[in-house]
Amino acid sequence: MTQIQWTTDDFNVFTIDGLDERMEALTTLVRPKFHALGETFSTFFSTELGEEFFPHVAKHARRTVNPPKDSWVAFAPYKRGYKALPHFQIGLWNSHLFIMVAVIYEAPTKALMADRLLQKIEQITSLPAHYVLSGDHMAPHATSLAEAGEAGTKALLTRLRDVKKGEFLVGVHVPAHEAVQLSNEAFHALVEQTFTNLLPIYKTLTDRT
Repeated sequence: MTQIQWTTDDFNVFTIDGLDERMEALTTLVRPKFHALGETFSTFFSTELGEEFFPHVAKHARRTVNPPKDSWVAFAPYKRGYKALPHFQIGLWNSHLFIMVAVIYEAPTKALMADRLLQKIEQITSLPAHYVLSGDHMAPHATSLAEAGEAGTKALLTRLRDVKKGEFLVGVHVPAHEAVQLSNEAFHALVEQTFTNLLPIYKTLTDRT
C-alpha cells in the first residue's frame, strides 16, 4: 500500500493562478496520490461488492481557460467512465478532503435511484451526524446530517428525482487543516470505514439485495 500523507501544498494547488500552472502542480503533487488510492480502493470495492471496480482519476481535459477548483478519483464498475453510474469518490477542494458516494445529473436512471433511497431513507439518516449531504458536486458546500435531518434529506432526494440537474452526494468532509494531520494509517482507516458505512446506500442505488 502506497503511503499517503496529505500536505498543505496539496490543498494549496487550488489557489494557484493560471490553468497551466495549476494543472502542472495538480499533476505533480496530487494526481500520484489519487492513482495510488485508485489501486487500493478499486480492490476494496471489487472485494466488497463482488464485481470488478475501476478507478477514474479526473483529467480536467476539457478545460481551456478556467483552472479546476477541485479534483478527485472516482470508482465505478465500468472501465470507460463513471458519471452515468452511482460512484464513490475521494477528492480535494482547497478547503477540505471529501470521501463520498454520488449520483450526479448525468445518471439516466437517477429518478429511479432516488425513489429507492426514499424508501430506505433510514440508511442515510442513521449515518453518523457529522456526515454531510450535497446536491451539487461542483460546489464545495455541504450540509451535515445533524442539520439536514430527515426532512432535508428527503427534500434533496426529491430534487434528485424531479429536477434534471438534481444530484445527491453523501459522505464525509475533512477540513484541510485536519487532513494534513492524518497519518497514512489513519487516513486509510478513515476512508475504509467511510466507504463501509456507505456501501448499503450504494447497494440500494444499484438495486442489490
